[in-house]
Amino acid sequence: MTFQELLETIYWGNTGQQYLIALAIFIILFIIFKIFDSVIISILRKAAKKTKFGWDDLVIDFISAIHWQFYAFVAFYIGTLYLTLTTILTQALKFLLLIFIAYYVAQGLSRMVDGFTNKQIEKRKKITGTIQNTSMIKVFGVLFKIVIYVVMLLMILSNMGIEITPLIASLGVGGIAIAIALQAVLSDLFAAFAIYFDKPFKEGDFIIIGNDMGTVKRIGIKTTRIETLSGQELIVSNTEMTNTRVNNYGKMKKRRIVFPFGVEYDTPVTKLRKINKIVEKILKETKNADLDRVHFKNFGDFSLNYEVVYYVNNSDYAKYMDIQQDINLKLKEAFEKEKIVFAFPTQTLHIDSFKK
Repeated sequence: MTFQELLETIYWGNTGQQYLIALAIFIILFIIFKIFDSVIISILRKAAKKTKFGWDDLVIDFISAIHWQFYAFVAFYIGTLYLTLTTILTQALKFLLLIFIAYYVAQGLSRMVDGFTNKQIEKRKKITGTIQNTSMIKVFGVLFKIVIYVVMLLMILSNMGIEITPLIASLGVGGIAIAIALQAVLSDLFAAFAIYFDKPFKEGDFIIIGNDMGTVKRIGIKTTRIETLSGQELIVSNTEMTNTRVNNYGKMKKRRIVFPFGVEYDTPVTKLRKINKIVEKILKETKNADLDRVHFKNFGDFSLNYEVVYYVNNSDYAKYMDIQQDINLKLKEAFEKEKIVFAFPTQTLHIDSFKK
């Protein structure tokens, strides 16, 4: 049999020439797709890195999710369009193409979600200097990817002729039952969303809830984890975190400090007047501390009591303690020079002599 006869012979409804043309279409298209995948995408990626726009990187991430298997099948499918195939085979190829498209669209969108969440995390890192309050960003990313795959699955089922309305209705009824069973979990989940959007506190903040205090280490979808001052991890449900009063020292711009001290009753009035100037001088020389007032407050049981109020221009408790320590040492040194004595609890016993 000659080559011409092979081309004219019919095999399964198509001539050899038709099969040869379909094969040529497949090979040419696959080569074009591979050049696009390996060369064009690389050029576009380099160009995208030079721009300040973020959307072009997301588009490149979307296209990069497509593998060679997809290009091969698309080239094969287009090649088969030149052939006469059975209805079943044609439908099967269409369904496979739909599955390929849905899968790679979902993959591409997932990469775009990952790229967006990573950019948001990096942006927060640049603003705060640390990776804080990023747990919920990651959770949102996971939830978006789940929604993407569910939507793609429903689209595949719908295009395959499966009625998805009863399925969605069944999922709705089942969802209500699941929601009732997982009421506590969903309550914590919505509380996590409320914490993320309302931002009563963030990771890294020092907070007090009830009798517990510590630094927020992680805000999850169900619980918030706090590292207490003693070092152990305190796990609190998000619902409890939103239903209780929270003292957030991380939001504090400056700290108001009130500290008292007392001097002996024998201290002369001239030295009592000097105390105000001594305290004012010490606070003026202390960095990150602003004096509000200093007063001779009252006559105590065993001391003449003073009250000092000042502000620390920092929310860090350790820095406040450093400043207070510095003030205490300077105050003690100044009082020693002026021979002013701090008071301490004393009792004087008066004994009257009497005769029988």
